[in-house]
Amino acid sequence: MPVRILTQEQVTQLLPMPACLDLMDEALRTMTRGGAILPLRTMLRLPEGKGIFGSMPSYLNPPDAIGLKAITVFPGNEGTAYDSHQGVVLLFEATHGSLVAILDATSITAIRTAAVSGVATRALAKPDAGDLAILGAGVQALTHLDAMAAARPLRRVRVWSRTPGSVAKFVALARGRHPVVVEAAPTAEAAVRGADLICTVTSSRVPILERRWLADGCHLNVVGASLAAARELDSDTVAAARVYTDRRESLLAESGDFLIPRSEGRFGDEHLIGEIGEVLEGKVEGRRTATDLTLFKSLGLAIEDLAAAHFVTQRAAERGIGTVLEIGGLRHD
Repeated sequence: MPVRILTQEQVTQLLPMPACLDLMDEALRTMTRGGAILPLRTMLRLPEGKGIFGSMPSYLNPPDAIGLKAITVFPGNEGTAYDSHQGVVLLFEATHGSLVAILDATSITAIRTAAVSGVATRALAKPDAGDLAILGAGVQALTHLDAMAAARPLRRVRVWSRTPGSVAKFVALARGRHPVVVEAAPTAEAAVRGADLICTVTSSRVPILERRWLADGCHLNVVGASLAAARELDSDTVAAARVYTDRRESLLAESGDFLIPRSEGRFGDEHLIGEIGEVLEGKVEGRRTATDLTLFKSLGLAIEDLAAAHFVTQRAAERGIGTVLEIGGLRHD
């Protein structure tokens, strides 16, 4: 059977951020309507905390497709020639179960994660929000800048990271990417003071953001921590916020940002208002007032990878992009 192989550069070319926002919007709606099957991801932790190998299968209809993302997460790669997230997305058609494409997962993960934050921002942030703070300066910081620019007209961008070299690199890249003022902030507090859009995309396992720094009415996209023992926000922030997520089951199993303050007795499971797909479908209420503190906790879902992979593969086939190999799959009697 013919299988299309697509590289990081090709995926990036075929998956522009504005299109990916609309794609993720529809995928999250489809999940809310009952058109998705996805178990919790399986995480294999390597000895001595070196890294994680993750497996994320899913089914989504439409487009009636099956997918699997196999990915490694090696935080120690930051600042080296290797991405911290590496792997592949395998795309199968759901009629005969045949493999259709093998795609670079690093680019899909970077783009679709930020696009989901963009969807949450469109649904929850104030209409005039445009003062953006980004905590973290890696790959996700840059794609989140793209997503926030697609979701709201930006007036100002401030970025902070514990690694000054990463901030300098981010600022140089960002200034050539969007027509907006981009500044390096000396501290996390200086970055978020007065901001009405905040994205946390760090690898921190302990809080790097405090409630007392936040302006009334701001919206937070909380992305970096996806383990039950890790978090980026202090408990006061989560307790004060209207909390939304991509998927309940993932939040209640994997999100230290939610689980740690819950274990402290700050709130119960009912503090989660709903999933973003439910907001989009009108099943739960989003922002109520201009002073609400809204928080979207992103865990990352396999259907997001699957929707992106299907879209990219279709565009690649239309344009003749990628390497097509015959790797079997036919029955031989």
